[in-house]
Amino acid sequence: MVILVVDDEPAIRESLVYALERDGFATMQAATLKEARPASENASLIVLDLMLPDGRGLDFLRDLRAKSTLPVIILTSRDEEPDRVVGLEMGADDYVTKPFSPRELVARVKTVLRRVQSPKDEAGKPERIEGPKGLTIEQNTRRFWVKDQEVQLTKIEFDLISVLLQSPGRVFERSKLLDRVWGTDCIVGDRTVDVHFKSLRNRIREAGGDPDIIETVRGVGYRLGEGSA
Repeated sequence: MVILVVDDEPAIRESLVYALERDGFATMQAATLKEARPASENASLIVLDLMLPDGRGLDFLRDLRAKSTLPVIILTSRDEEPDRVVGLEMGADDYVTKPFSPRELVARVKTVLRRVQSPKDEAGKPERIEGPKGLTIEQNTRRFWVKDQEVQLTKIEFDLISVLLQSPGRVFERSKLLDRVWGTDCIVGDRTVDVHFKSLRNRIREAGGDPDIIETVRGVGYRLGEGSA
């Protein structure tokens, strides 16, 4: 596995590279977006700072998501919450807030890689599931439609809507969704679930569907309901 560390602070890059290589990962480094773009072609996962000398990490993430599902963990400062939320909505797999420990970062890298590389057990699952208001998924091809329009989803968005479509009306607590989608050893919080459902609703709305089909059960979690009247 090759981890690309993109950060303009040499001390951060070197500490992360040391921790990753100590755990057996191969690494690459980039201090700018110009360096990161070609290096990303050979990476298994990217650790991406959002503020770089020649541009914003969010712009790089947007371009990457237009062509790839390569896992990305974003690095943010505590006062960059809006960018952190936007990053998750754009398809980042996780985030780490500065200051952080290299050991925490390595743990998150391992968790994300396990999640994206674990084989999917499709036995017993119908290949195609049709839900209310024209929502349809194909499990094996991981495709999603709103009515007759196919909509591109991130891996996490697809996994979330898949869970809801398999059990319409059932309320899934945020903790259960974290276990089902991120894994039982995940170290992300409830806020991450909320951000991805917000993104899912936006995608359904943009495709002409009813975003209210995904209902928030306050204080509990989410379910697939009947939508707007």
